[in-house]
Amino acid sequence: MSDILERLAQQVQVNANAKQVYGEPVERDGTTIIPVAKVQWGFGGGGIGRGAAERGGGGGGARAFPTGFIELRNGKAEFRPITDPVTPALVAAAGLAAGLLLANLLRK
Repeated sequence: MSDILERLAQQVQVNANAKQVYGEPVERDGTTIIPVAKVQWGFGGGGIGRGAAERGGGGGGARAFPTGFIELRNGKAEFRPITDPVTPALVAAAGLAAGLLLANLLRK
């Protein structure tokens, strides 16, 4: 069983990386762009029985999220985040809704 988990972990590590999200770093006109991603993976397995009657299984998964890139230019490095414009809008809408609800409750 541990051999299966080790092989599974190796495959996940190979396939769950920033290259899967963006690709290789790019260099143009003296500037290099290095992709940055948040990569998570997990796996597990189990078994029951002994000897020839042993049964088991396992599984795993991975996910990767682009978070930004590092820009190398003129000997300086700067991280440039990639932001999701929907998230701040949702937070603002939830805050507005909560504020209106609170104001309505305080009037009563």
